Amino acid sequence: MVTYFMVKSFLILISLQIFLYSSEQIVLVVSDSFNSQKATLSCFEDGKKVFKTFEVNVAVNGLGWGLGKAELSQGTLEPLKYEGDRKAPSGIFNLTHIFGYEKEKGYKMPYLHATKELICVDDSNSKFYNQIIHIDVEKPNSFEYMKRDDRQYELGIVVAHNEAQVKQRGSCIFIHVEKSKGAPTAGCTSMSMKNIKKIVNWLDESKNPILIQIPKSKLNQVLKLYPELKLNN
Repeated sequence: MVTYFMVKSFLILISLQIFLYSSEQIVLVVSDSFNSQKATLSCFEDGKKVFKTFEVNVAVNGLGWGLGKAELSQGTLEPLKYEGDRKAPSGIFNLTHIFGYEKEKGYKMPYLHATKELICVDDSNSKFYNQIIHIDVEKPNSFEYMKRDDRQYELGIVVAHNEAQVKQRGSCIFIHVEKSKGAPTAGCTSMSMKNIKKIVNWLDESKNPILIQIPKSKLNQVLKLYPELKLNN
């Protein structure tokens, strides 16, 4: 009986690991270090690269460990992601929605139409912290409009960082259009409109898309979790 339960528990653990790391679509962002403002982005489906790797911008102050769907080994002196620190989150995160200024164009992901009434809450004391809501639901002390006066949110992807709404651990993390060529962000990942269009047209909710965003020093850990990734193809 003891052996039966041990085997059953082992099989459940293995099943959970397979579920956790099963993703047919992976967006991999790799920077040189935690302090880098630049990174490279590669997209994979079933382990194979689907686009040519290109350069993207991360945050002014680089990367800090975020709160995602899986834990990677973190050094005691490595930075964590906090609200307002102008760091982009490092880790593994689900990609949940596409958003944009235009009405939906038949994407294979849930779509948020970014009107002037749509906001993302960065008030850590609000019950809607780190959520995208309509402003008529509540007007928190601090938030950002999803319909901006510039093109940065004209098209973007929601990164599921800090879904548990842990206070002060960061909010409103997106992949979006760059402010200007090569400009770092306040905490997101940005790129040209041309490149983000490639990604949003490729993403498919049924293929469990994720973002893996890490410094180069953590790449070996990721390859152990996702051995199917063929970085050189």
